[in-house]
Amino acid sequence: MLITPCLQVPEEVKEMVRSELLEKRFGKAMRDVGELNEPNLPLKRNRLDKQLKQDSIQNSGNVIASVFPSGRVDSPAEGSGVGVSDSSLRKAQKSIGRFFYETGVDFSAIKAPSFPVMIKSIIGPLNTMKLPTCNDLKGWILQDAVKEMQEYTSDIKSVWATTGCSILLDGWVDSKGRKLVNVLVNCPKGTVYHQSYDISAIDGNVVAMEDFLANVVEEVGADNVVQIVSYSTSTFMEDVGKRLNEKHKGVFWTVSASHCIELMLNKLAMMDVFKEILEKAKTITQFVYSNEDVLKLARKFCSTDLVKPSKIKSIVPFLTLENMAVEDENLQKMFLSSGWKSLVCASTEEGRSIAALVADKTFWNGALTVSKATIPLVTVLKLIGGSNKPEIGSLYDTIDQAKETIRIEFQSRKSQYIPFWEAIDEIWNKYLHSPLHAAGYFLNPNLFYSDDFFADAEVSCGLCCCIVRMSPNLSIQDLMMLQIDKYRMAKGDFGLGSSELENIHPALWWSKYGDECPELQMMAVRILSQTCDGASKYNLKRTLAEALLTEGRNQIEQERLRDLAFVHYNLQLQNFKPDVCNDFSDEEIDPMDDWIVKRQHGSLIRYEEPVPIELDSEGSAREGVI
Repeated sequence: MLITPCLQVPEEVKEMVRSELLEKRFGKAMRDVGELNEPNLPLKRNRLDKQLKQDSIQNSGNVIASVFPSGRVDSPAEGSGVGVSDSSLRKAQKSIGRFFYETGVDFSAIKAPSFPVMIKSIIGPLNTMKLPTCNDLKGWILQDAVKEMQEYTSDIKSVWATTGCSILLDGWVDSKGRKLVNVLVNCPKGTVYHQSYDISAIDGNVVAMEDFLANVVEEVGADNVVQIVSYSTSTFMEDVGKRLNEKHKGVFWTVSASHCIELMLNKLAMMDVFKEILEKAKTITQFVYSNEDVLKLARKFCSTDLVKPSKIKSIVPFLTLENMAVEDENLQKMFLSSGWKSLVCASTEEGRSIAALVADKTFWNGALTVSKATIPLVTVLKLIGGSNKPEIGSLYDTIDQAKETIRIEFQSRKSQYIPFWEAIDEIWNKYLHSPLHAAGYFLNPNLFYSDDFFADAEVSCGLCCCIVRMSPNLSIQDLMMLQIDKYRMAKGDFGLGSSELENIHPALWWSKYGDECPELQMMAVRILSQTCDGASKYNLKRTLAEALLTEGRNQIEQERLRDLAFVHYNLQLQNFKPDVCNDFSDEEIDPMDDWIVKRQHGSLIRYEEPVPIELDSEGSAREGVI
């Protein structure tokens, strides 16, 4: 009997039947022998590279929305992903891989019975689709993700020569006591992950640490780097910064602005009067949240929860105290109500003590004083954390505005506000201030051409310092000083630009109006393009870096882990979205927060995370800290 093929059968149906036949013919052998455990072996990788090149051409112009047009895919896929001709299916598998790489979920989770059920509930029946395997996630999908991420990071790096860039250091001590550092590189176009390092062997050695950072600068490009933003205010790191400045004159050293402002708040909180008020406020919230009936009563009388949550944990005490000050009358009414008197805890010694504290006007006056002195700094911290734009051109003015707000809150009575100014200035002068901040203030046209611009000696010195260090050629320095006069007098294009300041970033303004002064324009763009904050704002997970820096695995596994770290961290940075609205009211209350849970025997029972590298209010390293 002669059988002839039907010429009207669609190509995808032919491919599906062919795949089913191959599955029947080779399925048992594959089950008996198993897939190759190492998808990166040369033979398999060569086949993969060829296939990826073909698919790269097929995939151009397609969008991810076309992966599941009608709840199912068009053709089947083999488990390894090699030889798959359907581009939409490969995109679906790569999307699943991207989820694993971005979240850091263990690849074995794809074997969980609930995973295909979850996918099926989203896209419909899976009878013609096979999910990627663990080997797919480790192999061809990962290699595709690496390639895509290399293109993304290369695009960002392409502007470094023009805008300059900032090296951001993120250091911590892991559970094994190792001192580790993630290095990020920031510019206006985005932030990229550079590399992770174990600096345990050079910790405490200033010369070795200087050499390490000098190598990082060379890797990024010494002509590209404008500043290094450190995570620490320790004497050790301060000495490293000074030595590095001597070696690379054009590279400035500063400390993360958010970290320094937290130090300012900590310094204020350590003042005797402030410390007492904060402790009393914490006692009230711990009592309320540790008694279910009292908490219900408080929520009945108060318009909001007493504890004010925030993504920035260090400002929770100050936001909570401010919130309590707003609810003071409601709290006083609550402790005088019949509902309170009917509670068993109302007759206890602790209950009576809390009720007396809430009725104490001295406490509420103190709470108001603490809020007046700290909330302006809290606002600055939220502004920095809530913006993804470079802030170096406005930080100088922002700190001054915070101090001015504190002065106004205390009705310009020096005896009241000067101690708070001194606490702020101590951290500013010792750790945070950089010539870049002063120069950024001067070169920011939004501030320079405003009515309240004031260039004191600190601003002038900072500007001159930047000119000398960023332009070592004496003739260029002289030329830039002449150009500054033109900028100061708003001559030429500067005059036109001085009337068009709204809705334009300072660096873009200089690109548009500074062409007549190219030397000054170049410096202004590079300064105003830098961030003032460090790496901590991105909240990158550290476990992958810790695994990457752990010895003992073979070269292939180490290379794969390096690829995973590269993709994971850059996906995190690529998808980072600041809270531009500066509204943290949607944050959930942390049930383990000190303001919620009472301490037992001087400590809280909680799961411990790796100890971050940070300092106390005096700039001294705490236990477990570099």
